[in-house]
Amino acid sequence: MKKIVIASSNKNKVSEISTNIKPLFHTILSLIDFPEIGEIIEDGTTIEENSFIKSRTSFNYTGIASIADDTILEVDYLNKEPGLYTARYAGENATSEQNMQKLLKNLKGVDQRMRTARFRTVISYVDGNNDFFVEGICEGKILESKVGNKGFGYDPIFHSTEFNMSLAQMNPVQKNDISHRGIAIKNFVSKIRDIYK
Repeated sequence: MKKIVIASSNKNKVSEISTNIKPLFHTILSLIDFPEIGEIIEDGTTIEENSFIKSRTSFNYTGIASIADDTILEVDYLNKEPGLYTARYAGENATSEQNMQKLLKNLKGVDQRMRTARFRTVISYVDGNNDFFVEGICEGKILESKVGNKGFGYDPIFHSTEFNMSLAQMNPVQKNDISHRGIAIKNFVSKIRDIYK
């Protein structure tokens, strides 16, 4: 395959996705290469809809096959919050730190056994012929304070059940193996290979 656009201007996200899909594409672009597209309003009611809004907008504008991911954090004790508001849990222009602090505050005093949570990532692909989505899920729990200094977003307070450490303690190889985005990307690679083999 020749070209693909990652429908994101988040450098961390673009880097994480690019690393894993490089063998499949000659040229990998992102919304950083198309600043004229501007901010894409994600006004869907599900994670799948929000992912497709981004990939379709990118494809319609560029004419190049596009992928987008949307990730939510679901905390069982908080009735699956922050959910669709994961990126703006503490307000429209909230930083990752502000989002984490709000979540920690809302779970203050809650027993470790009741802090179960999961990250869900949906990756959608649009090329005008083969539109599809895949999903990746990472189970864990919310810690009482930050641990580790790698990763981004909620990584320092999300404890992976599988690796028994926070996502922010993992090196990129470990994280790609078990993270929600890593699993979704593997599922994407497998599906795209099936389509174009």
